Amino acid sequence: MDSQAKKLSLGTFIGMTMALCATVRSIPSVAATGWTQITYMVFAVVFFALPVALISGELGTMMQAEGGPQLWVKSALGEKWGFVTAWLLWVQMFPGMVMVASTIGPLWGNVFGNVPLGNNHWFILANILGFYWLITVLNLRFDMAKVGGNIGVWLGVYIPIVIMLVMGIAALIKTGINPAGYLGTFTWGKLMPSLDNLQSLQYFAAISFVYTGMEMSSVFIPRLHDAKKTYTRGIFIALVGLVLMNLLNAILVANVVPNGKIQLSNITQPIVLWCQILGWPTIIANIFSFMVVIGVLIQLSAWVTGPSKTMTQVARDGQLPASFGYHKVNKFGVSRNVVLTQSVCISLFALLYGVMKNVNGVFLTLTNATTVIYALVYILIAIAIIRLRQTQPELERPYRLGKNGNGLAYFVAFLLLFGIVVIIAATLFASDLTQAVFVVIITAILFVIPLIIDKNKNAEWIEQVNMDLALNK
Repeated sequence: MDSQAKKLSLGTFIGMTMALCATVRSIPSVAATGWTQITYMVFAVVFFALPVALISGELGTMMQAEGGPQLWVKSALGEKWGFVTAWLLWVQMFPGMVMVASTIGPLWGNVFGNVPLGNNHWFILANILGFYWLITVLNLRFDMAKVGGNIGVWLGVYIPIVIMLVMGIAALIKTGINPAGYLGTFTWGKLMPSLDNLQSLQYFAAISFVYTGMEMSSVFIPRLHDAKKTYTRGIFIALVGLVLMNLLNAILVANVVPNGKIQLSNITQPIVLWCQILGWPTIIANIFSFMVVIGVLIQLSAWVTGPSKTMTQVARDGQLPASFGYHKVNKFGVSRNVVLTQSVCISLFALLYGVMKNVNGVFLTLTNATTVIYALVYILIAIAIIRLRQTQPELERPYRLGKNGNGLAYFVAFLLLFGIVVIIAATLFASDLTQAVFVVIITAILFVIPLIIDKNKNAEWIEQVNMDLALNK
């Protein structure tokens, strides 16, 4: 295949970028903020998603070797902070995968027409533990990377989004704006958080979380025609597409769900309500739920082994104790010890569903914990671009922020830092005290652990790793 054939068109790049962030899981969280979602979404794009994409564009083309954010931070701030970045990208999975898997219980409830069972916190816990451990065992015994592929994205994202849009628009045409819904009648004042709806700030992190993963779009830059113009244009269009996709669906959901009744982990709730309004058979909701649950399971399977490979590489660089065994892999290139460690930790986070009866509260806590941990990675990336402009100004930058000087790069980095501070502060301020304390403590513990490991690092780790790898050749 010649180099010309490998090039990506603008349209393909836009589609691939949107696929990195497209999800239906966040739609109820966006809908719960009513009309204020428009302001939150614009803020999340301007101060979060766009700066991340632009910074990643420069860093990704400077350093095209495998590693992504870990490599960028390591090059700018040293091995220690590169390790911290890899660690944070791994541990954000712990609450993150529980959040994703928590949708399985409500989905099964809708598949079999038993919605109350699907929303029972013990049933949700059982589904998380049962299915995640099943997927873990399958990934250790078989090459699950070959199973599913794009099927998960189609079943879990694209088809459900189209179904929701069609049904939501049809219901809106039939009934108009529902005054008892989360939207209610429109006023300009409803676009901004007010003293009456400050609680909507607790969803701020969840709305921003829609765009995490945007930094991975930088890997496509070498395959773009006229990368400088095409990447920037493509990112803008992809972001507009993601905003419209999320806002349109969230507005339609916010219009149909009665105020105060939204179920954050139950994406099928509006489908059931639309079936009632339109007089359509409820089997649509059953099929929709089954489709999404298969999509979620396939996506979960991909995430079981994906981030674990980074930890295996970190271990092989001698940054983790050899006794952990994270450097050893099976015939599929998967580290059994890494995967089992993350499965145990994910199970511990899942126990929140046993401790707390408020399903919405647990879902929000997990979402906020995941977002805050991930935000620390973005802070390190913002610092990395500033540092690299100072220490390695001569390095070739195929995609560069600003033709001359560092002003634009610094401005974009500070936009991101400002956005992250506002998002985290607003989220913690509006959250229930217990939830806020949990998020802060968990984030602090998971951030300190790699610093302690690094402080105790010694030459014996890499020596033992090299010996083990030499014996297994």
